[in-house]
Amino acid sequence: MMPLTMANAGEPNIIKKVGGKEETRKFLENLGFVTGGTVTVVSETGGNMIVNVKDSRVAIGKDMANKIMI
Repeated sequence: MMPLTMANAGEPNIIKKVGGKEETRKFLENLGFVTGGTVTVVSETGGNMIVNVKDSRVAIGKDMANKIMI
């Protein structure tokens, strides 16, 4: 298991765990980051990441991406 920040761009990854505080997990789940779901990193600039999750593009910060384990 590794954080989403370590993922290579363009490779689909399965979300194994979403960490953080309760409100953080709820926020990420509402964006589509759920255990067992697929996430693909589109690009990474300045620590922020653009990812494809549930057929939509989402921009998340590095601190949030570190809470998503793949």
